[in-house]
Amino acid sequence: MKVSVVGAAGYTGGELLRLVHAHPELDLVQAVSRRHAGRPVAEVHPNLHHLGLTFHPPQELAPVDTAFLALPSGASAELEAGVAELAGTIVDLSPDFRAGASSASGDVYRTGLPELYADELPGAERISVPGCMATAAILALAPLSKAGLVAGDVVVDARTGSSGSGAEPGPSSHHAERGNAFRVYKPAGHRHEKEIAAHAKVRARMTVTAVPSVRGAQVVCHVTPPEPVERRDVLRVLQREYRDRPFVRVVARSRGVHRLPDPQFLSGTNFVDVGCAVDEDGGRIVVVAALDNLVKGAAGGGVQSLNVARGLPEDAGLEFPGLHPA
Repeated sequence: MKVSVVGAAGYTGGELLRLVHAHPELDLVQAVSRRHAGRPVAEVHPNLHHLGLTFHPPQELAPVDTAFLALPSGASAELEAGVAELAGTIVDLSPDFRAGASSASGDVYRTGLPELYADELPGAERISVPGCMATAAILALAPLSKAGLVAGDVVVDARTGSSGSGAEPGPSSHHAERGNAFRVYKPAGHRHEKEIAAHAKVRARMTVTAVPSVRGAQVVCHVTPPEPVERRDVLRVLQREYRDRPFVRVVARSRGVHRLPDPQFLSGTNFVDVGCAVDEDGGRIVVVAALDNLVKGAAGGGVQSLNVARGLPEDAGLEFPGLHPA
């Protein structure tokens, strides 16, 4: 299956190049970038020096079976019509077509989250991957919502590394400002609240903190159940929901240093780890989820969704288990 990556110079684009190149069923045809056209890919992604690729401009996009769009907000909607003429399938990783939004041509994008929508993805030709922190929160909360364990609003306290801001530098990503910061931004009204509500069927109140890390996203979700519960009951709900899902690992340790999900052990992987705690009186559930924002939260989620859409093994090209120590 021939594949192009549009927006290949960004961090997510680089992860797509890495994953597509290593995928047993995908053939990486082009790395597309307007800004870096004509330059070697290795100048931007030094870990991919062995690929020997050069960036192509968008106007030279070749006919392919699938195009991944790893573009900033608004850019996918602008280029989508032209890409659609050359690619049978489009997997978009921007916010432009999320939550069932339609393209200018009227094509409806299906949600690239196989853990919830595996039955809707086979045969899909337009796929939109949710945001990284939204993915973590949705996978943490959807099983509880489905089991009737959520009463009232849910508080989602999210933390994200600097790569979530993209490869283009700005005042907030300058090392002197970001290096040691725990900066709270979007303390109310974050756009991911709508995604979480649409897919997890809860009303979420989300706050995001930028932390001094490059990769990784973690959400700590505070849930009030309709009646007191025990931790083992919540674990059963999570384990039952994800027992057949290859990329969700339920962390249920009661001892040791790493009892709850930590994104440092997920760098480069397509896993999302989910764990929980419960107050002594059973009146509050705390669900924690962690992932690599560039892989499961973006590029890996897109490849996983394409695998399901095309009837390939869901874990094809995504088997890397992570590192420890990290």
